[in-house]
Amino acid sequence: MGAGNYVLKRTGFAVATVLFAVTLNFVIFRAAPGDVTAALRCRNCTAQVREALKKDFGLDKPKLEQYGIYLRELVKGNLGRSIVTEEPVSSELGAALKNTLPMVALGTIFSILFGIATGVVAAWRRGTVADWGGVGVSLFFYSLPTQWLGLMLVILFAGVLPVSGVSDPFLAFTHPGLWETFVDRMRHMLLPSLTLGIVLYGEYTLITRSAILATLGEDYVLTARAKGLRNWAIVWRHALRNALLPITSLIALSFGYVVGGSILVEAVFSYPGIGLATYDAVNTRNYPVLQGSFLILTLAVVTANYIADLLYFKLDPRISE
Repeated sequence: MGAGNYVLKRTGFAVATVLFAVTLNFVIFRAAPGDVTAALRCRNCTAQVREALKKDFGLDKPKLEQYGIYLRELVKGNLGRSIVTEEPVSSELGAALKNTLPMVALGTIFSILFGIATGVVAAWRRGTVADWGGVGVSLFFYSLPTQWLGLMLVILFAGVLPVSGVSDPFLAFTHPGLWETFVDRMRHMLLPSLTLGIVLYGEYTLITRSAILATLGEDYVLTARAKGLRNWAIVWRHALRNALLPITSLIALSFGYVVGGSILVEAVFSYPGIGLATYDAVNTRNYPVLQGSFLILTLAVVTANYIADLLYFKLDPRISE
């Protein structure tokens, strides 16, 4: 299979997955009990008000026509209007996504670097205290519920670091510079990102250790040993490089977990990201925001897997054979 055919095939599969997800996202919220008029602010509305709301949101039209309107508006980037704020969903979730992405990226980078380092050491020192200790600690943190760990960090660091919000509301009155603003944002996202990173790093540790141990028995590793290379050079130059395939796959698969797990983390820390927006939308039965957030989360997972497929082709030339 050539490079063009492989990329075309993976692109087609990604597009088909997105179309299926878009359709499923539409059907789920239309098949759910109740509709937009069952939201909190309209529980005591009259029948006339409910009918006016249904007409305003296009719920009085046939389902097939609603689906066509949904696709047409989706192509334009229009995700509808929030039934709570009456603001466009795209602007609300866009602002929330700008807060979530740096926090998720910081936690993911921490988990990748720390998890790979721990996994390499555990494989290199297999059967020693470093191996048992590294794997044991990683399994312990990996088994912890994300929201519980977040609450523990709030209790431990409440007097040291900010435990809510995304910035100091009083900082704006002091006309801070770029550096002061950056430090304040980092302080506010440190605990949420650390919560995600600590829970996730154990998974990277286990996968990295298993992948390196599998590659250490290959012929090219035996050849490297016969040449007199040091153990660390063999692990770093040969074993780790060839163990990147499962690690790359894990990064893509765990991206969806991190974004989904941020819902509970952002709720614990009152961090105004897409997770907290989703949590609030569930409580207020704000269907347009829920529909938009689920679609964004789905697109994030599909995009991450698509990038992983392309990296697979780059890292493993055997795919093109």
